[in-house]
Amino acid sequence: MTTVVAVRKGGQVVMASDSLVTFGDTRLSFNAEANRKLFMVNDAAGQTIFAMAGAAAHYLVLQHALAGQPVEALRFGSKDEIFHTFTRLHPVLKDSFYLQTKEDEHEPYESSQFTMLMANPSGIYGVYSYREVFEFKQFWSIGSGRSFALGAMHAAYDKARSARDVAEAGVAAACEFDRNSAAPVDVLTLKLKVSK
Repeated sequence: MTTVVAVRKGGQVVMASDSLVTFGDTRLSFNAEANRKLFMVNDAAGQTIFAMAGAAAHYLVLQHALAGQPVEALRFGSKDEIFHTFTRLHPVLKDSFYLQTKEDEHEPYESSQFTMLMANPSGIYGVYSYREVFEFKQFWSIGSGRSFALGAMHAAYDKARSARDVAEAGVAAACEFDRNSAAPVDVLTLKLKVSK
């Protein structure tokens, strides 16, 4: 699975992830497969860092789907902009990348099948399968190691000097306790528009 964290503190937003890939009981460490779970996308306002938890195919599909859109159409600066962008992207995922949208027969909407974390100069956002968008004020985590990461970041947030220190504490805890997360840790940093 994975552990991805995002933290905003001291005028910066940081995303960090572990680097382990798993296929059932098989583990592919960074030595076996050069897996980077974070990727950057140029959008209408600058850059956004993306990461996902779940199927490995999601990474390539989302990278290619976003790359196929005009930069001015990619807007990730607020919950509403993100919702609008992913609602427009949903038919592309179905028609061009063969996304299976059905999770169960009682679902309220077609699923995009994603659990995603994003960070950019406007903040931290989570996007979930029905295109629900959440904005996180301090930190958040996705993936199998999220509980360990959230606990560690909660304990470190007020004491840490930087967003990077908090993010690294979160991923380190997940790598220590979650069997599906392992070092090395990948970290990307952006400057926030407004420090909160």
